[in-house]
Amino acid sequence: MNALLPMPIVLPLLGAALSIMAFRHRSVQRMISLAVLSSTATISCILLIQADTSGPVVAQMSGWPAPFGITLIADRLAGIMLAVAAVMLISVLVYAIGQPGAERNHGAFHPVYLVLSAGVAAAFLTGDLFNLFVAFEMMLTASYVLLTLGGGREQIRSGMTYVVISLVASALFLTSLALIYSATGTVNMAQLAERFGDLPNGVRLAFGLLLFVVFGIKAALFPLFSWLPDSYPTAPSPITAVFAGLLTKVGVYAIIRTQTLFLDPGTRPGTLILVVASITMLVGVLGAIAQDDIPRILSFHIVSQIGYMIMGLGLFTVAGLAGALLYVIHHIIVKTTLFLTAGLVEVRAGSGRLAAIGGVSRAFPVLGLLFLLPALSLAGIPPLSGFVAKFALVEAGLSSAQYAVVAVSILVSLLTLFSMTKIWGGAFWGEVQLTDEAGDPDDPPKGLGVMYLSVGFLVVLSLVVAIAAGPLYNLSARAADELLTPGQYVSEVLG
Repeated sequence: MNALLPMPIVLPLLGAALSIMAFRHRSVQRMISLAVLSSTATISCILLIQADTSGPVVAQMSGWPAPFGITLIADRLAGIMLAVAAVMLISVLVYAIGQPGAERNHGAFHPVYLVLSAGVAAAFLTGDLFNLFVAFEMMLTASYVLLTLGGGREQIRSGMTYVVISLVASALFLTSLALIYSATGTVNMAQLAERFGDLPNGVRLAFGLLLFVVFGIKAALFPLFSWLPDSYPTAPSPITAVFAGLLTKVGVYAIIRTQTLFLDPGTRPGTLILVVASITMLVGVLGAIAQDDIPRILSFHIVSQIGYMIMGLGLFTVAGLAGALLYVIHHIIVKTTLFLTAGLVEVRAGSGRLAAIGGVSRAFPVLGLLFLLPALSLAGIPPLSGFVAKFALVEAGLSSAQYAVVAVSILVSLLTLFSMTKIWGGAFWGEVQLTDEAGDPDDPPKGLGVMYLSVGFLVVLSLVVAIAAGPLYNLSARAADELLTPGQYVSEVLG
């Protein structure tokens, strides 16, 4: 089983190399990407099952024992993130194959997309901070190429904003690594969990806050989120979808991992995290309400929804973390679906601006349904997956007597519903109004069926999350318990 652990990283890198060799043969590139990502998804599910039934799966690369070699580890948290990410990456790839644009016009799309997949897997599986840094840099390099692939001046400008902010975060991460290594003599996470306990409380807390800021930039927490609403909407819809659904969650994953593994209950900054979570939720949803363009509204909602996940962490209880993990699963699926649907709206109606279009659900009823279900889920309407996840967080907050953050989360949920009705009323309701870029509704572009198929699969998947909420919550609770009592993680790595 341990031999499978490097595969989610190695297979995409090998696939990227093969895809470069088939640079001018798009059909071959597609077969390679689909085969690699399907294999990765299967392996990810096997690793999750193994981690849940038998404990963390650990592999020491080249036989070098920790902390001297490179450690890969899949516990329940990493397994959940890896499996959900793999499914999302396949779905978005299928959508991109159907959409006229970056995938069809640029031979670099597939290799770069696979490198991005390898970076995401490496971030979830690595057992040391330095290789987490390397994984972030792999994602940064690939994401910059994807953001600007075939783009015009505006797309390049937005991509530069993304890169500059990401490089600042990388520099801060590298500085943090140097300081932590100088204080503890290691970057292996399991060993850090032991050695952090030997540091003075003030130093421990300072390192914890430094890492919270570094990963807070990646996750787009308040006040470090301003890069996101400018960068995402200008990219092609499949690229925006995978960034929106997945990349910010890598930052959330890193925050959850480091805050629970390195800091003991006495030094965890729970109150500060809950304050940041509350402000992030409010600022994000208010920013969304102020927008008049579907991708920009959805981009601000990413910020708002990240606040819910951090709220669960800030409680530092099994129920709170379980709610946060369930929310991550729900949000990756639903947010990816909404951005892909926004891309379909731009293809069919010719624009995503609310003032320019109308009556989309009347002209294209299936498209209206594909938007409505995830939009209601994002707002937390029962019995959809968003309601289940928010209910878990609210219940955890009430159990911890954190009434202020619970009140904020309920208010933000209502404001989210308002902004979703704004999209529905502006773009989907009323008289049919399409722009000149929409083309002939009776002569849809080639590949449209594939795009619908991908979005439809994700909508069904979000319904499955709601139906299977009980087992998923139980799995999340087991992962949360493992995070709050990391003894097994440490012993499995260090032996």
